[in-house]
Amino acid sequence: MGALIMACINAVACAAGEMTGAMQPAQEAAAQVGADDEVRIRAAISKGVALLLAMQEGEPRAEWPYEGVYRVEGQIPIGYRVGGTAIVAMALIEAPGYESDVERLAAVRRAIQFIIGALDHPLMGPEVEARYDVRGWGYTYALQLVLMLIDRRQVPEDLSNACTDAVRILIDRINATEIVETGGWNYSRRAGFDKPSPSSAFMTAPTLQALFMARQQGFAVDPEVISRGIEALERGRMESGAFAYVGVGAKARDGLPGAIGRTVAAETTLFLCGRSSQDRLRAAVNAFFEHWNELEKRRAQPGTHAAPFGVAPYYFFYAHYFAAQAIEQL
Repeated sequence: MGALIMACINAVACAAGEMTGAMQPAQEAAAQVGADDEVRIRAAISKGVALLLAMQEGEPRAEWPYEGVYRVEGQIPIGYRVGGTAIVAMALIEAPGYESDVERLAAVRRAIQFIIGALDHPLMGPEVEARYDVRGWGYTYALQLVLMLIDRRQVPEDLSNACTDAVRILIDRINATEIVETGGWNYSRRAGFDKPSPSSAFMTAPTLQALFMARQQGFAVDPEVISRGIEALERGRMESGAFAYVGVGAKARDGLPGAIGRTVAAETTLFLCGRSSQDRLRAAVNAFFEHWNELEKRRAQPGTHAAPFGVAPYYFFYAHYFAAQAIEQL
C-alpha cells in the first residue's frame, strides 16, 4: 500500500511540472511530501474506508456491487456483484490497520462468504453462453481477492479450505471462458460462443495478472492459456503505443486519448512477464498524464463509450489503479 501511495504521489509531482521522458525518482518525490501531506493522505484513506464500510449492502450486508448500465432481467448481474465486492474488499485490506480493525475484518469476512456462495449461482458457472458475458469480472477479481488473503495469511481459519477450493474453481472457469482461437478474454462476445471473437485488452490484462498471482502461489495454471493471453495483448499494441479496445485495429478507439487506461494496464501486464520495456512503460504513463483530462471529462457521467474518444466513466478508477501499478514498476 505504501509503495502504491508513493507511486501516486510521485505521479502527481511529475504531472505538476513539465512532463519529460524521465520520471523523477521516487525518493525525490517522497522528500517533497511534508508532514501536512502525510496527515491529509491518512485522513483521506480513513474517510474512504468509512465510506466503503457504510456502503456495504445486501442481506446480510456482504456486497459492494458494481452498478453498470447492463442488467439481467432487470437486476445487476452476479458477475458485477462478485467483481465489485472483491475490488472493494481488496481496497479495505490494503488500507493500513486492517489486521486490527474489527469492523473491516467482519465486512471482508461477509464479502468472502458471499463470493464463495456466489460460485454456485447459475450465471457464474462455466457453461453459460451469453453474448454479453460479465461473469469474467467476477472470476478475475474474486481470484485476486482470495489470493491476496492467502498470500498475507489473512484467510479466516474456518474458511481456509473453501478459499483454496475457490481458487481452483475460479482458475478452471477462467480457462473455460478463454477465447481459445485468439487468446485472452472479452465480456462482449458479439459473435456468440460458437465463433471466434476478438479479446479485450481491458479484460485480458487483469485476468492475466490474476493467473500470474495464482501460479506464483503454486496453484496449477495452464501455461498455454497464459501464453495465448499474452500474445493476444501484444497483437493489440499499435504503432502509437495505444492498445486496441478489442482485437487489432478497432478504428474508433485506436487513439491514445481514449486508450490510456487499458494501455497502462496492458503494458504493465506485459512488463510483468518480460514482454515490455521500461521505455514502453514510461510512454504509457506519460500518455496517461497527457490525456488525463479525457478521463476527467467522463467521470461520473451517463452513457458508456462516448465520442470522440470512446471513454467510458468506469475507466476513471481502473486507469488510476493501473497507472499507479505502472509507476511502481518504473
